[in-house]
This record gives sequence, structure tokens and C-alpha cells, in this order.
Amino acid sequence: MSTDNPSSIPQFRQVPASHAWAWTVSGFQLFRANPAMWIILWVIYLAIILPISLIPLLGSVLTTLLAPVFAAGMMWGSRAVAHQQDLEINHLFEGFKKNTAQLVTVGGIYMACLLAVAVMVVVNMDSATIAAIKLNQDLTPDQTDAMLRPLLFAMLLIVPILMAYWYAPLLAGLHNLTARQAMKLSFTACLNNLLPFFLYGLIFTGLLLLAIIPLGLGLLIVVPVMMTSLYASYADVFAQDTGA
Repeated sequence: MSTDNPSSIPQFRQVPASHAWAWTVSGFQLFRANPAMWIILWVIYLAIILPISLIPLLGSVLTTLLAPVFAAGMMWGSRAVAHQQDLEINHLFEGFKKNTAQLVTVGGIYMACLLAVAVMVVVNMDSATIAAIKLNQDLTPDQTDAMLRPLLFAMLLIVPILMAYWYAPLLAGLHNLTARQAMKLSFTACLNNLLPFFLYGLIFTGLLLLAIIPLGLGLLIVVPVMMTSLYASYADVFAQDTGA
């Protein structure tokens, strides 16, 4: 089906845990098809987003809102490479041309959810602990224990938020879904594929740790491969034709 026009909500499937490694390999193959251009796209993204992030007060808000727009662009680029087409700089900005409002809304919902979790952590901490953190003072054992409980609960809440966000830019971008539809479908697809996504997370946690060893230069490869492997996992979970 066409992914450039409004379409029905795509169907996902449950895949074996072993597919986590297949996503990684497929992602690397997409990267290897044009490594120089993938690195250029990543550098351009950083050149845009880092100065924006430094804007007082608004920086973090703007970067969070724009992240899904650029992520969708990366997915258009991944789809082009998967279909034996050229990867172009214009792909990075495709999200500013198609379904932009919904992509920004995805970022807004994601930011609001994280903010709600942060507020929950703060309101569950006593004032003395909050004051000590603000003044960069050492916490007492009791304060540390009291702080850990809301933090651990917050981590549990962040997991479903990440699941709802994971495929949302891709689904809103490539399938013209609304932010609500995209995030709901992303959450459900991830929920039904928890084990492969858990293994996938372990794989890239290891790769990221290795990538930062040589002055962080490995991130120029690992981060683009994370994006291309995201597309590979989407093509697998949503049974899309990769064009291969």
C-alpha cells in the first residue's frame, strides 16, 4: 500500500526474540549501503539540534517537539535505501513537508508524559531531600532510600511511554496516522514483542558503550545504525516490503 497518502492503520505481528539480532544486521546493511551520507545526515541533525537545545527555557521543549519530525525523515531515508534508491540530504527534512503537525504532536505528548512522571517523582520526595539536591549536598541514607522509591516507580512508568513513542514518528510519517493512532499502535506492537525489543535494547546498550570508548567517534556509526535498525524492525513487525 502507499505510505504517502492517508491509509488504513497497518497491522503488526508477533516475531521471535531472535529477530532482534536480525534487525541489527539489517540496520547495518542499510547503513553500509551509503555510510558517508548517513554520517552526514547525523552531523547535520546535530548541527541543527544542538544550538536549538542551548536556547534558555525553550531549548529542551523545541528539541523534543522537533525530534519526531527529524526521526520521520530518517525513516524516509531508510525506506529509500531499502528500496535501492539514493539516500539524500532532503530525506532528513521530509517530516517538515508531510504530516508535520502530527509529528510535532507526538513530541508534545511524549514531553507531557515525561513531565508528568518528573512531577510525580518530585511530589513524592520530601522537601529536605529536594533542597539537598538543589544545593548539591550529600544525601543521608534515609533520604537516598526515600528518593529511590519514586525513581524506580518512575522508571517503570517511562517504559510504556517509550513503547508508545518508539514507532510513533515512523507511523505518523510514513502512514499519515494521527499522533494518537501512531502512539497507540506503537505501544501495542511493542507490548506484543517485548522479548525481541528487550534483547534489541541489550544489543544496542552494548554497542553504545563500545562506541564511546574511542573518543565517542563510534557514535557516528552506532547512532545511524540505531535509526536504520529501527526501520528494519518496523519492516519486520509490520510485515512491510523492504524492496530487497
